Amino acid sequence: MKQLLNLLIPEPKKAQVGLPRRRKKSKVKIKTAAEIAIMRQSARIVATVLKEVSEIIKPGMTTLEVDAYAEQRIREMGAAPSFKGYYGFPGSICISINDEVVHGIPRADKRIHQGDIVKVDTGAFFNGYHGDSCITVGVGKKIKPEAKRLMQAAEEALYKGIEQVKAGNTLLDIAGAVEDHVHSYGYQVVEDFTGHGVGQALHEEPSVFNFRTRDLPNVILEAGMVLAIEPIVNAKTKETITLEDKWTVITPDKSLSAQFEHTVLVTETGYEILTDRNLV
Repeated sequence: MKQLLNLLIPEPKKAQVGLPRRRKKSKVKIKTAAEIAIMRQSARIVATVLKEVSEIIKPGMTTLEVDAYAEQRIREMGAAPSFKGYYGFPGSICISINDEVVHGIPRADKRIHQGDIVKVDTGAFFNGYHGDSCITVGVGKKIKPEAKRLMQAAEEALYKGIEQVKAGNTLLDIAGAVEDHVHSYGYQVVEDFTGHGVGQALHEEPSVFNFRTRDLPNVILEAGMVLAIEPIVNAKTKETITLEDKWTVITPDKSLSAQFEHTVLVTETGYEILTDRNLV
């Protein structure tokens, strides 16, 4: 996250990885057993916070109140918010509502309403390692069918991508599964942002894209890689616009957007979802 800077990747694609930032290209890091043990803890903190947020979020709350709750819980569990201060970002969560795609800034003057779909993305830094995950929550009991369908498509697409994770497969295997599932619903995959590696840095190599492309490296997966896989799905157009605050990204046609993300460990035979909320 930060004031938007171009990610250094091959032309012509200028996808920004997760929370955008400038970085030098580096090798994909393979985590040791000791590092993975720590990452399980950081990821569990994130999973716990997002599960709790999904249960307490309600109409009338401000986005800053949700942020304050998330920060308090992260710190109570012995971690620091990964996002807070990252390239100057003021919050501990990105909270984006309805047509806001990513990187919404928590605000005291922005209230959540009945029927909104709210994306909450957060990370926790624990003992030197990050966990990262995002959910989209339908608020209240009056969620429109089209909003429910979009959220369902985005969450299913995440798991379709995760199903392709195992040593020997490639990033294109993940991307193809995500893209095909999203298109089967008639929706569009946002290409301006991708997933990423995660570990001691919040954003590491590789760029985990959600669409078929030859403009980004098609990395072969190896056991010990840890990936943040995060499809972002728009109802109508894949295009996005960044607002004047240099953070909040919206759909240009005001159509809805949904996102889900997990931190996932690559194993020899498959995967382990480190931010699995069903385990907390």
